[in-house]
This record gives sequence, structure tokens and C-alpha cells, in this order.
Amino acid sequence: MIGFLKPLWGYRGFIYGSVKREFQSKYRNSLLGGAWTFLNPLAMILVYTVIFSQVMRAKLPGIESGFAYSIYLCAGVLTWGLFAEIVGRGQNIFLDNANLLKKISFPRMCLPIITVLNAGVNFAIIFSLFLIFLIVIGFWPGLAIFSIIPVLLVQLLFAIGLGMTLGVLNVFFRDVGQFFGIFLQFWFWLTPIVYPAAILPESIKSIMVINPMYPVIHAYQGIFVSGQTPDFITLVYPLILGLGLCALGLSLFRKHVGEMVDEL
Repeated sequence: MIGFLKPLWGYRGFIYGSVKREFQSKYRNSLLGGAWTFLNPLAMILVYTVIFSQVMRAKLPGIESGFAYSIYLCAGVLTWGLFAEIVGRGQNIFLDNANLLKKISFPRMCLPIITVLNAGVNFAIIFSLFLIFLIVIGFWPGLAIFSIIPVLLVQLLFAIGLGMTLGVLNVFFRDVGQFFGIFLQFWFWLTPIVYPAAILPESIKSIMVINPMYPVIHAYQGIFVSGQTPDFITLVYPLILGLGLCALGLSLFRKHVGEMVDEL
């Protein structure tokens, strides 16, 4: 492991510079510049809150607060967004950086790290605004907030493993990326994000257990809506799946890294 990480540490400047350049390029030549980093997610949170709590008066079963559904929705959508960004960018990471891979010699594993860090920066900004929003409306989850850390780690592990595996496969089989883009849309709606799992028929609930993102999203929603520490046993499934995918993705990468440049 040390031998694997040492080259990456030597290229930490390259990784930092790549993350910084991508962040800056998003708002280059715009009048408000980096302010859009905060304005876009803030607008999304406000829209969800106004539309669902004030206009539609949507409520969660068994919870009287008018903000509960908006928080439930934001908790699911924001965290799903992190997962979708890592996996979506991961599956195209080698294709999008084909010219870089052909012209510059550097540890190829820098690319997945850059992808995760870029997604992490975006998520940190929007999630910080969400936490400030919770404080403003008096919906702070208390000590349960610290439960986010293990849930987030499980989610990242699963997303990185899946993204890396798809990224290698997509180099050799381009249909993989096209198919997964469609599959991801269905996956979103098959995960209780915009609707509570309680309204589903029992037959559907029994099938829901095979969805590895269900316990992850459900854990986030329980923390923010009810202030409850999640049942960490439910996260064992996505954790094991994430470890398996990381091992598979790393194995595929090491085995085919020499062939990838030719395919690109």
C-alpha cells in the first residue's frame, strides 16, 4: 500500500493544481465569479423549501413540521448528487483525459483522486449551505450530525469503486458509459429520495433491500429529518459491495493500464 501511495504523494502538486484549475475554470469570464458557487446551491435549497413547504404543503407521514419534507428531499438529492457526480465522471475519466494520458507521464491513479476531490469540493460547498439552512430554521439534528462521517465514508467507497470499475470497462466497451447513464436515471427514481419508503407496498419494500444506495440515503434522511443515529448494520451491505468494487476496479486498472492508452 505504501508503494502504491508514494508515487501519488510525489504528484500531490499536480493533483492540487488540477483540482484548482477545474474549480477556477467553471466561473472564468463570469461577472460574479466564484459567487455562483454559493448562489446555485442556495437557489436550489430555497426552491425546494418554498415549493414543497409553502406552496405544495407537502408533509412526511407522522411528522407535522412543514419543513420536514423539504429537508428530507434536500438530504437525499444533495447526497445522491455527490454519488452521481463521482460515478458519472469516473466512468468517463480516462476517455476525457485521453490526450493527457498520451502526452504526459504520471501515475494514472491521480485521475480518480482528482475526480473525487473535485466532487468533494462541490459537495462541501453545497452541504455547508444546507447545514446553515438547518440552523436558520431551527432543524439542527444535534449530536446525530456526527453520524454523517461513517455514512459518507461508505458512500464514497462505493462510488469510487463503481466509478473506477466503469471507467476501465468504458475504455474498451463504450456502450458501458451510455448504458449506465440511462441506468443511473432509473436508479435515482428507484431509490426513496423524492418519496418516503413508507408509502411503498410491502412487495416493493422487500425488493428495495438489493439497492445499495437505499440504506445510505435512508441514513442521511434519518439524521437530518429525525435527528436519529442510523443503524450502522444496514450499511454493511454497501460497505462490502464498495470494498469489492474497489478491489475489482484496481485489479482491472493494473491489468489493463498498458492497453488503455492504445485503446484511447
